[in-house]
Amino acid sequence: MTIFFHEEDLPAGALSDGPIAVDTETMGLRAGRDRLCLVQLSDGKGDQHLVRFGPGSDYAAPHLRAVLSDPNRLKIYHFARFDVAMIAAHMGIDAAPIYCTKIASRLVRTYTDRHGLKELLREVLGVEISKQQQSSDWGAPDISDAQREYAASDVRYLHQLMEKLDIRLQREGRKLLAQACFDFLPTRARLDLAGWDEVDIFAHA
Repeated sequence: MTIFFHEEDLPAGALSDGPIAVDTETMGLRAGRDRLCLVQLSDGKGDQHLVRFGPGSDYAAPHLRAVLSDPNRLKIYHFARFDVAMIAAHMGIDAAPIYCTKIASRLVRTYTDRHGLKELLREVLGVEISKQQQSSDWGAPDISDAQREYAASDVRYLHQLMEKLDIRLQREGRKLLAQACFDFLPTRARLDLAGWDEVDIFAHA
């Protein structure tokens, strides 16, 4: 298992075919204000790739764009709503089709309100990860080894997690419902970016 660190783009051929796990690190939680600093990817074969964008980046990244916008390659996220919105805001692409492990968890783990990645990995896979670097400065000139490990751990187990959650979705008869939610996520992200992030447009009042 190796963590590869790249500046401004993913090298050609870095990932094998098939679904990829995707996550982002940003300067904050508002797409219109906070910049995208890091995109993490894994093809599920053991290695993780971190792509760092510096201040003033144009996010051209042709190889990364090709992977993220490939309509034939599934992207696995945890809380896709945020990551898809940040990628759309800064790179101008829909990083779909999508599988969101947080949505899948909410649909099948209705016995708990703990759907964070740390808790989910502990219960479903028996894996412990650290969230200590979650709120660190991702725009710093130097990304520490602890930050790199944290960023890599966010995509390292998503393929395995998807497989386990898919079994539960099938068992509970919620697979089609989950897929409908996943398909809606690019639209949900566009609503967030357009200012409806705190408004339930489906509500009566």
